Amino acid sequence: MDVANKAARINLFSLRSVQMRTFHLTWFAFFLCFFGWFGIAPLMPVVKGDLGLTKEQIGNTIIASVAITVLVRILIGYLCDRIGPRRVYTALLALGSLPVMLIGLADSYETFLLARLAIGAIGASFVITQYHTTVMFDANVVGTANATTAGWGNLGGGVTQMVMPLVFTAIVTMGADHALGWRLAMVVPGIAMLLTAFAYWKWTTDAPEGDFKDLRASGALPAAGAEGGHTLASFMKAAGDYRVWALFLVYGACFGVELTINNVAAMYYFNHFHLDLEMAGLIAGLFGLMNIFARTLGGVFSDRFARRQGLKGRVRFLFVALLMEGVALMVFSQMGQIVVAVSTMIVFSLFVQMSEGATYGLVPFMNRKALGAVAGIVGAGGNAGAVAAGFLFRSDALTTQQALLYLGVAVACAAFAALLVRFSPQVLAEEDQRLQAAMAERQPVAAEALA
Repeated sequence: MDVANKAARINLFSLRSVQMRTFHLTWFAFFLCFFGWFGIAPLMPVVKGDLGLTKEQIGNTIIASVAITVLVRILIGYLCDRIGPRRVYTALLALGSLPVMLIGLADSYETFLLARLAIGAIGASFVITQYHTTVMFDANVVGTANATTAGWGNLGGGVTQMVMPLVFTAIVTMGADHALGWRLAMVVPGIAMLLTAFAYWKWTTDAPEGDFKDLRASGALPAAGAEGGHTLASFMKAAGDYRVWALFLVYGACFGVELTINNVAAMYYFNHFHLDLEMAGLIAGLFGLMNIFARTLGGVFSDRFARRQGLKGRVRFLFVALLMEGVALMVFSQMGQIVVAVSTMIVFSLFVQMSEGATYGLVPFMNRKALGAVAGIVGAGGNAGAVAAGFLFRSDALTTQQALLYLGVAVACAAFAALLVRFSPQVLAEEDQRLQAAMAERQPVAAEALA
């Protein structure tokens, strides 16, 4: 989306500008959504015993937790274009907190499955996070901004693996039994989401100069139903672009894999290496903790390759990162010693998150008139990939190691889809001009800060 006054630099330790307030609030909101989304995953050994779940039923709940997000992410992208990310994020946080807290009322496989399905909708928060930072930051840093906010948000997937077993243990220590403990533990992320919904509404705006509603009323932005105003027609145009679906596949092979590992890692270490619940959660959490820098690194490299080779550089880096992810996953699947397994998992996690950052280093340049549509469709690819991978892990015919190996092969093959993303000479020239203009704008700001 073409809006005025996008930030040409990331002033990480400042909250004075609306761009930086949005930067920090959007990653924190996504962090809490991720925390609520996967809060139950490290507690599944307890839930399994309490509700008497089978391996197939657990697999179904894993699929449910990511399946609904495919549809919601596409819808959320369209809504961001129509009514603005501030309203959409506030509503999603408030409404999404309800199933997170109410999953504790589940007393059977069926009710637990429905609760995980409802919770999966908050995974659409990722699309709003990427949309909002894209609107706020200019071409020279948008890859880094997108990757950092998404990466720090994804960090919630690692932190929840570590924190939720501790919350559960604390509740049990205070006298609750295991069946009540996991239910009360899920109230914690739900309350945090409600509080963040209030903060998001109070301290952000849709764009640097204000909300879409006001900007459209003043004529600064086209009306929602006008030409260039992001109508359903522009959404359909984005949906008809094969390059968008190539990135849909690519994102399924990186973020889809991350979602899958978040769901199965604790159970894998608990069962395969015979660790206790706390240690299994701690080790599984290391995978998500790589988000503190790894996804940002993918965005940084994407921006740097763009400065040297333009948009083609972004595509080439994405291909290499995703191919290395597939290779690393295949190696991880064959590790039988705990120390070596953890080491290879960390390397694998590095390339997973770098690939995610590199993917959304490309998204802002696919179709500027339908940013929400592109972000939503590509984001949905992550959950579609997780659904497909989920079927590998629910099958009694495959061991977890075999499922991981096959998944690694699929990722390596999917890397070649990145090479399908190409741009016309006109688009390459236009984006190069925008990049040079953003760099020129940054230089006086940097000189003033240095002085």
